Amino acid sequence: MATSSKAKKKTVRLASGRKRARQDVKLNAGNTALRSHFRTVVKNVQKAVAGGDKAKAGEVFKSAQSVIDSIADKGVFHKNKAARLKSRLAAKVKALALSA
Repeated sequence: MATSSKAKKKTVRLASGRKRARQDVKLNAGNTALRSHFRTVVKNVQKAVAGGDKAKAGEVFKSAQSVIDSIADKGVFHKNKAARLKSRLAAKVKALALSA
């Protein structure tokens, strides 16, 4: 049996299973959008730090904190991961502020 890049999913027979499959599609799309927004926010902080703009880095980091927390609250990823990422970003922003 040849394996393809997209695995063929079996058709679910039970009505509850079909409903679950429909819900999973919507949930997956929502989580994907949240993850994408999260990555964008983190990259914005990293770019501001790399650019050396202290004021912008601090401002972008404050907005990023709330986004990271809300995504962790929704269960897209673990709260400890959110804390670790916020800590690392805060250290970069702080190092930028102290370097001047």
